[in-house]
Amino acid sequence: MKKDFLLEILVQELPYKFIPSAVEQLKSSFKKLFADSNLEYDKIEVYATPRRLAVLVDNLSESQQTLTKEIKGPILSVAKTPDGEFSQAAIGFAKKNNVTTKDLYQKDNYIYAKVEIKGKTAQDILKEQVENLILKLQGSHFMRWGYNSQKFSRPIENVVALFGSNIVDLSILDKKATNKTQGHRYSKNRNLTIDEPKNYVEILKKGQVFVNQIERRNIIIDSTKKLAQENGLLLDLSNVEDLLEEITYITEYPVAVLCEFDKKYLKIPSIVSTTVMIQHQRYLPLWDKDNVLSNKFITVANFVGSDFSNIQRGNQRVILARLEDAIFFYQEDSKTKLVDKLENLKGMTFQKNFGNLFDKTLRLKKLSSFIANELKIDNSEDILECAKLSKCDLSTKLVFEFTELQGFIGENYAKLDGIKDNIANGIKEHYFPLYSNSELPSTIEGQVVSIADKIDTICALFLSTKDNKKKRPTGSNDPLGARRAAIGILRTIIEKNLNLNLDKLIEFSLQILNQEFSIENDEEVYLDIKDFFIQRLTVMNENKFNFHIINSTISYNPLINLSDFINRMETLVKFDKNPDFEKIKENALRITRIVKDYNKNEVLEDLFELQEEKNLYKAIKNHACNSSNLDNYIESLKTLNEPVVAFFDKVLVMDKNEKIKNNRLSLLNLIKEKYSLICDFEKL
Repeated sequence: MKKDFLLEILVQELPYKFIPSAVEQLKSSFKKLFADSNLEYDKIEVYATPRRLAVLVDNLSESQQTLTKEIKGPILSVAKTPDGEFSQAAIGFAKKNNVTTKDLYQKDNYIYAKVEIKGKTAQDILKEQVENLILKLQGSHFMRWGYNSQKFSRPIENVVALFGSNIVDLSILDKKATNKTQGHRYSKNRNLTIDEPKNYVEILKKGQVFVNQIERRNIIIDSTKKLAQENGLLLDLSNVEDLLEEITYITEYPVAVLCEFDKKYLKIPSIVSTTVMIQHQRYLPLWDKDNVLSNKFITVANFVGSDFSNIQRGNQRVILARLEDAIFFYQEDSKTKLVDKLENLKGMTFQKNFGNLFDKTLRLKKLSSFIANELKIDNSEDILECAKLSKCDLSTKLVFEFTELQGFIGENYAKLDGIKDNIANGIKEHYFPLYSNSELPSTIEGQVVSIADKIDTICALFLSTKDNKKKRPTGSNDPLGARRAAIGILRTIIEKNLNLNLDKLIEFSLQILNQEFSIENDEEVYLDIKDFFIQRLTVMNENKFNFHIINSTISYNPLINLSDFINRMETLVKFDKNPDFEKIKENALRITRIVKDYNKNEVLEDLFELQEEKNLYKAIKNHACNSSNLDNYIESLKTLNEPVVAFFDKVLVMDKNEKIKNNRLSLLNLIKEKYSLICDFEKL
């Protein structure tokens, strides 16, 4: 027999960031519990709102299966007396396992017994395990509540546990399970009784609770879009995924409410207003049909009722204060030009022992000039102007109040000052990508200054921590966003197809910092930074290429030419399983193992004794294909397969004559160098 199981934990409002994690933890924990307990089920669903966590299991087995287990007893010489009777040792073994001596049998010179192990009921297992499982949930800021010694995210108010229609006799933090729960705080049907688990979701709806978070999210999307449409406005949800998740997990009964603010605040750059709405107040901005920001916005309330006037007044009062601050800061900042704010950077520290933001700006100009020169950009004036102005908005009142607007405000103020669009865009884009996988700079100004900014930050960080490497980036710690910065540099160079030697850039950046702050050149720091980039490069590509392909190419210092590194891996994937390439690989490995550290390649034809030596040498000399096109190069190496195989069939490399042996090793070393232009075959 199988029945549905329901567990609901009613709590005080949970932090919304904890809820998605709790959902995944609960699903994983119950799957493991049932797997370890040999209990079958069809499906596990985990539902969550700010006030409850619920687990619903379809068709859970009522009990474990009864198992028959063969148990090994004493050896025969101990289990039986000389007369062939069972000894006291055998009788004790039978008694211990609840069988009689008639049930004992001989096997492999031992006695055995088959014992039936009766399975536990699902209810007993749940009673024993559920509290411990719930209290193992992990999250930040867990506390002890009341007199309980165990910690949890918030105080638990009620527990529902049903197996079929039966209440499971369990408790969590002294809250005994029942079949009673509560609906929304403001619902007329607040007190609810759950008759069976399968009816749980629908019964909660009677209490104005949409417990299914996916359904709740869809309600939010549909209701907000409908409200916008009814008012002739547009709602863009493409860039508010985080906000949608937050609203989903702070509401049980979401209702879209239209609010507005005075049109005078539309003078503020729209990026400021939308940041206030989205990041600070959890509002959804609206746009007119010309894609101009509207003074109307939507808030999603966790509300049961039809009178939204208090909600509207409260939210409009809150946003008014924020926008009033914004328009004041905007007007104050606009009194001076962006370039005039450059001097203010002298009072803003970049990093301890590495100067202020004005010093960093000067380094950005040097680095940007170096990169522009490496990229052979003749007209680099706009790039240098972008570098000079890139950090100026950090000294503005608006960015001080809304730090997430750095770059965006710089772009806006630059355009107000009549600065060219490409420079203004570069000021904004030099912070890109904002996240590991987000948008890259589109302008060459943004790309160059972005790389310059990030390499300076990484090099300064590694220099400042050379005596305390624990302060460098780790799996859980990323000071100054160094990991994100490294990925940003790598992505920009690769995806924008920039012919930039990153290894050379690291050296130049360290050189500037060493000279500016009188630091002795440290080779170890340089190698640490290179290794840091190569680690990031490996992580970036591990989902595209298998480990052996990455490992066989990454030892070629990919930082010198990142495009070549990617192309090399793509080419190896293309030739994978190709029979001719497999033979190249086989020959390369054989030659590499024979030659090892032998590095001479001077071949004397007079020392050739066999035709196969001459044929191989001739094939090597005739092979003149350029390795710049790796596809063609690999194709050309196929011509060497036959003479290499013939050489090994007829020629003994380790000849007794030392001169002949070394000459043959030199011959193999010549062809080894050709193979080495593809990859490290020993790691492939």
